[in-house]
Amino acid sequence: MISLADAQAAILDAVGTLAPVPYERDAARGLVLARDIVAAEPVPPFANTGMDGYAVRAADTPGTLRVVGELPAGRAPTMPVGPGEAVRIMTGAPMPDGADAVVMVERTRVHGDNVVVEVAQPGEHVRLAGGDVSAGDVVFEHGTVLTPAHLGVLASLDVREVVCYPRPRVGVISTGDELVAEGVLAPGRIRDSNRPMLLALLDELGLDPVDGGIVGDDERAITAAVENIADTCDALLTSGAVSVGDYDFVKLVLERVAAARGGTSLWAQVAIKPAKPLAFAMLGAVPAFGLPGNPVSSRVSFELFARPALRKLAGRADVEAEAVRAIAASAMRRRPDGKLHLDRVRVRIDDGRYVCERAGAQASNVLSGMAAANALALLPDGDGVDAGAEVQVLFL
Repeated sequence: MISLADAQAAILDAVGTLAPVPYERDAARGLVLARDIVAAEPVPPFANTGMDGYAVRAADTPGTLRVVGELPAGRAPTMPVGPGEAVRIMTGAPMPDGADAVVMVERTRVHGDNVVVEVAQPGEHVRLAGGDVSAGDVVFEHGTVLTPAHLGVLASLDVREVVCYPRPRVGVISTGDELVAEGVLAPGRIRDSNRPMLLALLDELGLDPVDGGIVGDDERAITAAVENIADTCDALLTSGAVSVGDYDFVKLVLERVAAARGGTSLWAQVAIKPAKPLAFAMLGAVPAFGLPGNPVSSRVSFELFARPALRKLAGRADVEAEAVRAIAASAMRRRPDGKLHLDRVRVRIDDGRYVCERAGAQASNVLSGMAAANALALLPDGDGVDAGAEVQVLFL
């Protein structure tokens, strides 16, 4: 067996990052910038008011001022503000020459053509040109994940195209003669839960999932399906047929296809429970993950091995999740077996601390317990932990 850390390191060392391509700004949400964004102009482009009120000279306040005009947003000033004068101004309108402050309307009283204003300080309620972004600023650095707010900033700078790492297309195949997609079950058959789960995980991760269907326990059929995904996608996830059974063809197929395409392969028993068997291969530049067939094992294997590698493929710098400390609400016992146990747990916040407890049955085929969990508790080899003891947890 190899350690979890060694298996993760081998995979991350083998996986690269997709080549950057240009995208229209509005199609780039969730993508990772491959180049810095430098502002060509300031934001805002001119000094403007942050409040409805009166543009004044701060030195003239408090006092009674003569209103010499009105300035709504979207119009350029046509008259300056002189001594003893004020201009009625609306939020977002440019500051007129001579004015250095705005008195908000709630602090004024109108008397005919005059307005009584309270005291204002220079710069009060004035948003300076370049107060958000100055021309020449590096607004967003390479590696930034573009959120809706980022796109809004880019729009304010008239940036219409960005160079990003593509969203990986990831094919998903389930293997096994026993699997059906839906409907009434014949004797010995079960419904495929892994493929829908993995496709949903990829979608949640912001990737482009591709359904490769169910393939039976036939070496030629598995080879054809794997080669098809390798030709049309950026990565591959399979589930099932990676252990040591007579019909476990996936690891053999991945090894053979990788060799034919100049790639490498790894088949290992990882010192963890669940998800001990792992097959991984580079089908040329396409990483392929042979996940176990048991649903919980498949989910855990995805979390530990596929998710970090797929994030790297998409250009993310933060590829590996950090474990946090929690308190065991009750004893979490286990048997020594030379493996790291990954118990499915529910974590809550209690009195400012993370507290965790097991989420249902822990067998590798009990997906309902996985559905009830929001984290994995990392239990090192030994007898487990007592109630109230500290345990490392990895949020899902």
